[in-house]
Amino acid sequence: MFSQPEFWVAVAFVVLMAVFAYVGVHRTVLTALDHRGERIKAELDDARRLKEEAAKLLAEYKARHAKAEAEAQEIIASAKAEAERIASEAKAKMEDFVVRRTKTAEGKIALAEAQAVADVRAAAANAAVTAASTILSQTVQGSVADDLLAKGIAEVKAKLN
Repeated sequence: MFSQPEFWVAVAFVVLMAVFAYVGVHRTVLTALDHRGERIKAELDDARRLKEEAAKLLAEYKARHAKAEAEAQEIIASAKAEAERIASEAKAKMEDFVVRRTKTAEGKIALAEAQAVADVRAAAANAAVTAASTILSQTVQGSVADDLLAKGIAEVKAKLN
């Protein structure tokens, strides 16, 4: 048994453990393990706190995103409404412009028609006066003819113009 290396390894182990117990290594090891456990617990608590903060930030950013999306939709809706309002105003202005231009054109046409009628009447009156003076001058002679002719011409001009 004393010649067995396993026996001496066991004896050395027991002596080493006794020395460690006498010196108090087990308390040092346990203290180190406790400190390490506390440090790990602190790190876990810190990680949990950081995770909660990250979740809060994520929720806040999602809320901001939703708010920004709602604002964008509102801006788009107001822009569409404004564009429709401007288009309807432009259409109303265009229709008003067309109506005014039509009335102006109709007024010009009516004025041109009135001028043409006046020109035709004046031409007809001149032709009638010329025809009457020619006929009267050929059929009536003398001073009576001259008086009659002047009087007739004046009446025809007055009535036709």
